Order: sequence, then structure tokens, then C-alpha cells
Amino acid sequence: MTVLETDDPVPGDAYSCDAIEMQIVARSRDLGGFSVRRALPSSRRRLVGPFVFLDHFGPSIFRPGEAFDVRPHPHIGLSTVSYLFDGAIVHRDSLGYAETTKPGEISLMTAGKGIVHSERTGLEDRQRGFSMLGLQAWVALPKSHEEGLPSFEHYEQTKIPEHSAEGKTVRVLMGSAYGLVSPVRQDWSTLYVDVALEPGARLPVDAETEERAIYVVSGEIDLAGDRFGVGSLLVLRPGDALMVTAVTAARLVLVGGATMDGPRHIWWNFVSSSKERIEQAKADWKTGRFETVPGDPEFIPLPDF
Repeated sequence: MTVLETDDPVPGDAYSCDAIEMQIVARSRDLGGFSVRRALPSSRRRLVGPFVFLDHFGPSIFRPGEAFDVRPHPHIGLSTVSYLFDGAIVHRDSLGYAETTKPGEISLMTAGKGIVHSERTGLEDRQRGFSMLGLQAWVALPKSHEEGLPSFEHYEQTKIPEHSAEGKTVRVLMGSAYGLVSPVRQDWSTLYVDVALEPGARLPVDAETEERAIYVVSGEIDLAGDRFGVGSLLVLRPGDALMVTAVTAARLVLVGGATMDGPRHIWWNFVSSSKERIEQAKADWKTGRFETVPGDPEFIPLPDF
């Protein structure tokens, strides 16, 4: 996915729950009937662990003949993590990979020194119509990996560890939590967990991970008497354990990990510890020095902002 220029909302009032460092309300943008909420980056918080970008798209309904089409565009210095609750996205990249991401699966694309990819709707869905709901996250690469070779990995739904009990279902997408260990590769200590809660169900969140946040995908949750709904990113204070209670049926994700090895600069689809490296990537895309996506000759021009 690609960055869209958006404005931050006016910050809300402070909340009484001491375990919450800040609440960020995801910025919403309607792209012609396709809703996208962006929780990270924010003017108030640039990173949570390695997570430098978190987009929540949908739920959206596409009629027959309509499609989700993100033309080929470049990335450097990050890994994209695509995860769907509904719908399907066809990924193609400059390495020659073509893969359809379906609900419950993980597609991990590591840009390293540079990769180009597109994200589109498949032919059958274009013809019959479809619905879509999902998340795309970017995790920054450590400095030692920023100029590494690009790669793509796909993990089937059955490969993602899952456990259900007491009204909650936990799936560990990256890292380890709740006694489960994900097979998804990570280049930096990363926590990414998908949680579905029935009304009244409770989820403990321990304090072992250095930086943590909760993002509410659907429903409403309670933390120490305060209620939070869809689009809330709750950045948690380090060292505090807490308990989440579902007010209604709810879906949330835990994101975080170790503090990154220094700040990251973000411009459009480029992430780097070096501003000069981003300027080089801008020039490379503008002059056609990135590889192309086989079978997909379109591209997104370099933005003028």
C-alpha cells in the first residue's frame, strides 16, 4: 500500500487509565467509497516498536466492475505486513512473485534496498463484486538490514498459531505471546497479535514487550473504566500490565516490540534512518532506476508534496 497525505485530528482529552500513555484517533479518508483509517504515523507518535505505519481499510463493499487497484510503487527500508479479515488482494512484485492474500494469511514483503509491487483485485472478484476489511502495517528494518536484499514470503492461514478459550480467540501474527510463537520472520523484536473477543470476555496484556499499543478494529473495549471504539490506537505505558474487557463483540490487534535503533524518516513509501537515502530513492524512482513488476506496466508517479 502507499502513503496518502492526511491531516491529524485534534487530540482528545486525557483519559484516567494510567496504563495508557496516549490515545491516537486514526485519521479517516474516504477514497471513493473505500474507507481507510491511518493510525500510524501520527504527529504525536511516529513509531511503536518497529511499527512505523498502520492502515485499517474497510469494511467496504465493491460492486461488480469495481476494484481495489494500487498501481506499482516502490519501497525501501521496511517490511510490509498484509493481513485481511475479509476479501482478497493480489500481490505482484519486481522479484516476480504473484500471490493472493486471503483472510487469516500473512504476506510479508521486505523491501531492503528497494522493491516495487502492486496490490489489485483478482479477475473473479472484479466480475462478481466483493467486500474487503483488513490491515496493512509497515515495520521498519534495523539499520543493519536497511540495504539488504528484497524478499517476499507468504504464510497460509493454517501456519499462524491460534488459541480459543473463555470467549476470546488469539492469533499470533508475529513474535510470541500467550504461549504461541509465530513462524513469520522478523528482523527486529516484533509483537503483532490479532484478538477476537465475545462480549464480556477479558484479555490480559502483560508488560514484557518494551513498546506496546492496542488498535481497535471493531466493537468497543473497556480499560480501567474508559471505553474505546473503532479507530482508537492506545499506546501503553512501558512496564504496566493491564486487562482489556470487551463491552461488545470486538476485534483488536496488539502491536509493538523493542524500541528501534534510532529514529526513522518517512517520505511517501520510503523509510530510512538516513534522509539522504530517501532523497536517493526519490531520484531513483523518478528516473526509472527501480526494477519493474512483470506483467504490470503501470506505475504511480513520484508525488509532488
